[in-house]
Formats: sequence, C-alpha cells, structure tokens
Amino acid sequence: MKDIIFDLGGVLIDWNPRYLYRHIFPTEKEMEWFLSNVCTPQWNTQQDAGRPFDEGIKLLEAKFPEYTFAINFYWSRWDEMLKGAIEGTVQILRDLKKDGYRVYALTNWSAETFPIARKKYDFLQWFDGMIVSGEERLVKPDPVIFSRLLQRYNLKASNCIFIDDNAANISKAADLGFETILFTQPDALRQTLINRAVLK
Repeated sequence: MKDIIFDLGGVLIDWNPRYLYRHIFPTEKEMEWFLSNVCTPQWNTQQDAGRPFDEGIKLLEAKFPEYTFAINFYWSRWDEMLKGAIEGTVQILRDLKKDGYRVYALTNWSAETFPIARKKYDFLQWFDGMIVSGEERLVKPDPVIFSRLLQRYNLKASNCIFIDDNAANISKAADLGFETILFTQPDALRQTLINRAVLK
C-alpha cells in the first residue's frame, strides 16, 4: 500500500496574501506591485525557511519605510490570508485515511504561523507525520527536506505518492524517486488516484 504525502498550502488550505491585501490597497495594480516588489514570494520563503517574521519585517521597513503599515500586516493580520480549507481535497484525505493509507504532510510554512493554521483546521491532526519547513530550517525543493521526511518516518520514496501544486517541488521529488501528482484541483486529483488504483 502506497504512502501518500500532501503539500498543504494550495492543496488542502487556500492561502493567498491577496485575500488580506485587497482590503489594504485601493487598486489591484497597487496590491500587485507591493506583492511583487516589497513582500515578495522570495521574501516570504525566508520565513518558511526559519527566519523570524520580526527580522524579515525589519529588513523591509528599512528598505520601504513608506510601506511600514502594510509590511507589518503580513504578520499581524496573517490569518486573513487564509480563505479556508479546500474541501474536495480534505474529503480525499478523509477517504484515504478511511481506506487505511498512511498520510503525511510536507509543507513550506513558517514555524510562527503554522500554529495558527493547526488550531483552525482539525484535519491537520489526521496526518501520521508532518514536516514543516520553518521548523526544519529547510524548504522544498531542497532534496534534504525530502530525505528528512523519509528518514524520520521510515518511508521509501518509491512507495510514496507526493502531491504538490508547485511544479519545481514535483520535479525534484520525481528526481528523488517519488511517484508524483501535480495538483490543480480536487476532482482531477481524485481521478488520478482512481486511475492509479489508490481510490475506488
């Protein structure tokens, strides 16, 4: 029986900073400029890799003092970036557990904000094991974080199906011997798992 590994953000949880910043900036253009030039995905990845938000915010405040208020919201109002669970995928997770599969999570997520999500979503307690990048100070697609998952839970890559919405993460996992599924939406994931005789 295969072991199933899920990414979280974009697969099971709908997280997007735009859900917050649409309430902060008067136009989409201004919001997109801010998210492309100030609180960028690359900057956020450093928090996912273990950098404290306080440190990351201070770096941006020094560079963009006119955006201090909006930069601080990335931490103080972070929970407003969570739209909710992706219910179709949560049902797939539920079905896998019911059928006896072991399920794991491998997520790029700040160690400071992950407890907020853990309190909010009960299904995060369903996993047999979990690797959170901010706690490990490593981020996907670094091969070391994949190795850590395998070693910690005594898994074999060849027996794992890895599900992620990020093509770079999927590519690296495939290179390391994982069976992979690039997530687009729940119905497509369910059909792929049926096609691979994981679900009925």
